[in-house]
Amino acid sequence: MSRFEVTALGEAMLRLSVPPGERLETMTRLDVHLGGAELNVCAALASLGRRCAWLSRLPEGPLGRFVLRAARAAGVATPGVSLAAGARLGAYYVEFAAPPRATEVIYDRAGSAFTGLSAALVDWEPLLDTRALHLTGITLALGEGPFSAAREAARRAKAQGVLVSLDLNYRRKLWSPQEAARRLADVLPFVDLLVCARADARTVFGLGDAPETVLGALHDLCPAENIVLTCAQDGAVARLAGELVHAPASAAAVLDRIGAGDAFSAGLLDGWLDGDLRAGLARGAALSALALAQRGDLLVTSREEMNAVVERSPSTVNR
Repeated sequence: MSRFEVTALGEAMLRLSVPPGERLETMTRLDVHLGGAELNVCAALASLGRRCAWLSRLPEGPLGRFVLRAARAAGVATPGVSLAAGARLGAYYVEFAAPPRATEVIYDRAGSAFTGLSAALVDWEPLLDTRALHLTGITLALGEGPFSAAREAARRAKAQGVLVSLDLNYRRKLWSPQEAARRLADVLPFVDLLVCARADARTVFGLGDAPETVLGALHDLCPAENIVLTCAQDGAVARLAGELVHAPASAAAVLDRIGAGDAFSAGLLDGWLDGDLRAGLARGAALSALALAQRGDLLVTSREEMNAVVERSPSTVNR
């Protein structure tokens, strides 16, 4: 039996946000959360009772220890996380907004400890002692070192029969669509489960047709047997072993959008671990809704709570 059910490789960052309705340019206080797409996925799965591990590179000192404590408190194992003396922890600032303004994200991550990661520095034993490896396009965007590490992780996992999951997760502030398409072309051949937002498919690959057509075009780019196209409030459309499946979104009161996509990927992987990606689509929608309804990147939930949302249980007060 594998030591872990899901492992992931990625960066963690401090999230510093002003309270909703306030502006960064007049800030007097900041709310602090820990985030990072791959760690978010592992934390959500760990809250469901899954054995998960996250590999990264952190600064040596209090900030690195802060991240390790938070990850472990969320139930995520951290073997293979390396510490770099004199390095820094990336951060991002968030200004939440209501229409007509858009929420603003400002990154401060250049030269972070994680950008110094390379394939030569990865501890492969814990990362590949798993049933599934989860990656995102964010890691591919963070420089040649992280890109080479992610590509080699995908290659090794594929060779060992480990499922490779990739969430494209395009971030326009990190790289251009052209660079994204070029680097993704080196990784997509190793991917077994691809998650892509409809907007990202349009931006990166120029695929703006009906979801069913986009799925077919994505399959031409990526030989994955299972491809999921997320469509925001319209839910998701998936190509599962050649069969088209639609999954509606779960209703949610939106308090914090950051991390909802990662929660969806976690639910999808939870279904895959049970041999049922159809169930994974429903669980992903449920976890995404739960993430939207709470503040912070790391989802705090339980399998019972997720199942209640899947079953469309009416809102009530648990006394």
